[in-house]
Amino acid sequence: MKAFAIDLSICNGCYCCQVACKDEHCGQDWLPYAKAQPETGQFWLGIKEMVRGQVPKVKITYLPQLCQHCDDAACKNVCPVEGAIYQRDDGMVIIDPTKCTGCKLCVDACPHCATFFNDNLGIAQKCTACSHLRDNDPDTWANTTRCADACPTGALRFGDEEEFADFIKEAELLNPQEGVKTRVYYKNLPK
Repeated sequence: MKAFAIDLSICNGCYCCQVACKDEHCGQDWLPYAKAQPETGQFWLGIKEMVRGQVPKVKITYLPQLCQHCDDAACKNVCPVEGAIYQRDDGMVIIDPTKCTGCKLCVDACPHCATFFNDNLGIAQKCTACSHLRDNDPDTWANTTRCADACPTGALRFGDEEEFADFIKEAELLNPQEGVKTRVYYKNLPK
């Protein structure tokens, strides 16, 4: 199974991951994984700035937020169309843009606010974990995504879950109260 490992202590807020995601998905269809992401209004991987303290002692943590690729995903469970949302063998959850009817149930059901509705196309969309790259060029992209490849500090990594076993032991889930197993693990989340 694939997973994301994100260490917030070394994320410097450069936004390279967010820009790389936009670069990969805006203006490009990657069927059957996704249609083009809108240029504005959506960030399938977006950076949230968490500011704490007061001037002159201010601390900022940059939090990359994306689809958590949940096992037993709420988006998949509410979708009325068979096979429109599915979990791949590698654990990544995909919305098939050719089967999506635009009912928006998955958008409302996502506990991580990581599923978006594309008004122009009339479909739901979200992070695909660059599955099109792994499937079409596995020699180059087997253990990375565009966002992870663009990260200059190594704060955001993607690969086989087994490779991240030590990281995962010390990591947390973004929304543990939801009670679902996800494939995105965070270290050094602010308390």
